[in-house]
Amino acid sequence: TRFEILQPEQMSALQREVADTITSGPRGALKGPFLALIHNPALASKVQALGEHLRYATGLPQQLVEIAILVTARRWNCDYEWVAHARIAREAGLREDIIAPLSRHTRPEGMNKRESIVHDFAYETVWEGQPTDKTYEAFVAELGKATALDVMAVCGYYSMLAFVLNTAKFPLPAGTTALTDLDQGKV
Repeated sequence: TRFEILQPEQMSALQREVADTITSGPRGALKGPFLALIHNPALASKVQALGEHLRYATGLPQQLVEIAILVTARRWNCDYEWVAHARIAREAGLREDIIAPLSRHTRPEGMNKRESIVHDFAYETVWEGQPTDKTYEAFVAELGKATALDVMAVCGYYSMLAFVLNTAKFPLPAGTTALTDLDQGKV
């Protein structure tokens, strides 16, 4: 890894304070991108506050948030983000027949209306830089402008985390599959 994992005794007072804030919140632990971000505690503090809103307070059901996160992880081929959020998506009730096609960069069939709307909005945002007028209008009609901003922010936030994770090169948990292995048919 390019960012050594700091133990509490190796952290500055500010790093420990930020780590304590993260571990006492809904994440429950210092993990994933925060293992790298803690090297810049001022940044880690701001990033975790935004992430806490986007992941836990958008008002969207968690499985819809996870669709946007998985689309973004796939866009940036972020194995660590993909593995973590595929697991979280399953725990949130997202069906495997949606998760598996996303891993192959394929639009899932059989999504319900809201799953489809969130998928298309997130996909166009991360792959094209913005949703089309048709996709935007369908999203806003179903979920509103405030939620459109939340989903765009989810895509941007998880893009940033993908850059951190891809650069950090943290190892994947044992027994998990990298997206590149899926692309090459190794699984």
